[in-house]
Amino acid sequence: MRTVILAGISLLLISACATSPTGRSQLMLISPEMAITESKQAYVSTVTDITNEFQLMTDEAWVDRISTITGRLVTEAIRKYPDSQEWDWSVAIIDDPDTLNAWCMAGGRMAIYTGIVTQLNLTDDEIAQIMGHEISHALANHTAEKMSRAVLVNTGLAITSQVTDQNGYVLSGSAIAAQLALQLPNSRDAEREADEIGIELAIRAGYRPEAAVSLWRKMSQAGSGGPEFLSTHPSPGNRMDTLQDLGNTLKSLNPTQTKSAVHPVRIVTDTQQL
Repeated sequence: MRTVILAGISLLLISACATSPTGRSQLMLISPEMAITESKQAYVSTVTDITNEFQLMTDEAWVDRISTITGRLVTEAIRKYPDSQEWDWSVAIIDDPDTLNAWCMAGGRMAIYTGIVTQLNLTDDEIAQIMGHEISHALANHTAEKMSRAVLVNTGLAITSQVTDQNGYVLSGSAIAAQLALQLPNSRDAEREADEIGIELAIRAGYRPEAAVSLWRKMSQAGSGGPEFLSTHPSPGNRMDTLQDLGNTLKSLNPTQTKSAVHPVRIVTDTQQL
């Protein structure tokens, strides 16, 4: 029985291969379309839970700043990835001064914590780099990839429970996998991919490539424990050198740093809008 189950999983894995925008092979047990659907539910649940403790930022200056920066990035994202035109591009600005984090789920649903901006004293260019990086995780289907990893782990637990007749804890439903995808660390390959796509989006949107390096320098120096962002975004030692090289290579895409048009991005100011 165990052999049959393992053989079935092997066939499933073979048929679940996909290719990322940079040509990398990806495990896709969960389709990008399903990841977007389930991420919507996970976004509502996650933001609602967060706002039970913290407020959503409604200050006009914050809203204008974040919507303008992300709107320019989204313009370039749609230009390069036309299917994302249909995404529900939105940002929840979490008023939490102690948390240094930002993320983007499949389908363009984002969050940024005020702490990462205020504690690191981020410039617009640095905010563009971090949000461009996050948007790139969604564009490159990294949510679906991490959901697939969660499902694969769940499948392994299910096999163990079935073969050994033990009552192992088994996750059920891809919606849970979508929430787990926020907590799972990105692979080094996924991080390199998001760096590459993200810095290009930021440059095309009119932001300085050097800000990618200064952003990660600030991130690496942020406290003894490091920001929460680094728990899901591992920072290899040569990252800043790689970003410097990428910036030098790609800055010719927009040498005058002309700002892109601002695509409408919905700022979530009330949980009723979710």
